[in-house]
Formats: sequence, C-alpha cells, structure tokens
Amino acid sequence: MSDPLRHLPDLVARLIAAFTAAPREPLPGQHAHARMTPRLLDGTPPRPAARERPAAVLVLLFPHDDAPHVVLTVRGAGLPHHADQISLPGGRPNTGETPEATAVREAVEEIGVDPASVEILGRLTPVHIPVSGFTVQAIVGVAETRPTFVPAPGEVAEVLEVPLAVLGDPANLRVGRRARGGVEIDAPYFAVGDHQVWGATAMILGELLALSGWEP
Repeated sequence: MSDPLRHLPDLVARLIAAFTAAPREPLPGQHAHARMTPRLLDGTPPRPAARERPAAVLVLLFPHDDAPHVVLTVRGAGLPHHADQISLPGGRPNTGETPEATAVREAVEEIGVDPASVEILGRLTPVHIPVSGFTVQAIVGVAETRPTFVPAPGEVAEVLEVPLAVLGDPANLRVGRRARGGVEIDAPYFAVGDHQVWGATAMILGELLALSGWEP
C-alpha cells in the first residue's frame, strides 16, 4: 500500500499522526479508559478477574461516503463469551502468534477482511475485562478503501460500519444501568443507532478518539 492516507479525510490523518507519535509520548489509555469504564453503583470499577488471558482485536479505519469509519461486529447469540454484544473483530492468539497477527487473522475469519488490504499502524493501551479475565490488546489498522465484509455464520450476527463522527458526537455518549454477574453497574456507552457500544470496546474506541483530541 503506497499511501494509506491518500483517500482518507483529514480527521483520520490527524488520528494516525497522533498515534504514530505515541511511542515518543504516553498513550492516553488510562485517562481515556476511565471515561468509559463500567462502575459499581458506589463508583468503583469491578474487581479484576483472578487470572488473565491474552486476546487481540483489530481497530480497522477505512473511508466510506467521504467520512472515516470503523468496523464493529454484533457477536452471535450462541458464543460462550460476550454473546450479543458489540465488539471489535478479534480473539485469542494461536501459539507463538503476535497480537498483530492475531487481530488480522481474526478479522479475516470473522468478517472476511482481505489481510493484504490492512496497513498496521500500532498498538493502543491493553484493556482488562474483569468478567471474562481477558486482557485485550487493540491493534490499529487502516484500509485504503472500504473493505467488503462477509460475516462468519454463527459467530457474527451483524457487521456495523460506524462513522467516527457518530462516536465523537457528545449526544451519543450516555450511561446505562445493567446487571453483570448478578451485580448492578453503571456503564458509559456510545449510542450507535439501536446499539449500545460499552465495556472494553467503548474503552478502546475512547482511546482512539482521544488520540484525535476528542473530549466528551
């Protein structure tokens, strides 16, 4: 890919410029994650799980209708973890696999992305999920043109192509009460149509937006 920014709007160019500067400056993960972290009703975050398991997801940016988009998935109802929830394509690594390789492989398997079309930019701050024990490494990538998405039957119920402007709109940043493991929590979320993007996915997207200077 000769120039992954050539067909992307200025907003994505700024995001990528901020991201590529991150090795020289601290990533905004801690601050950005705190904005979107679900909390118990007393205001504290849920306790981390006793064990940690690695996972990686792909944050894929691409142009569509002259606007920067990111792809999300609605997880299948029969999956053992986080069924029916909105997520980024990803999963657990194979033996000896890097997070970058895991993220791209899972995107190929889940939504049919052509791996040759993805330009990897770097890593965001890892996110730990207390309920499942996964520690998720988000990998940011960019596609020069809008990919053709093919959802994997049973694993992906729906593919969502979400404009970054929707995520960055303060009107779409909300808080909802829900029960997790028999405990009530207040969970910040992004309203995307009829969907609520919350939890680790919202934390990851919050850090991506923070790299562009977004403040809710």
